Amino acid sequence: MIDHNMELVLAVCDRIVVLDLGKVIAIGTPDEIRSDPAVTSAYLGATHSGEELKA
Repeated sequence: MIDHNMELVLAVCDRIVVLDLGKVIAIGTPDEIRSDPAVTSAYLGATHSGEELKA
């Protein structure tokens, strides 16, 4: 599944690979992805706490 809707991806996938500009920046479970600093920085800004990514 490829999608930009992070809430959907986090809700239905048990393993996630996150890309930023074609480069893999994170691989893991939804909980690991929610708390990954590279993901929060790339998709939500460096100051974001990740709370909006909770499914």
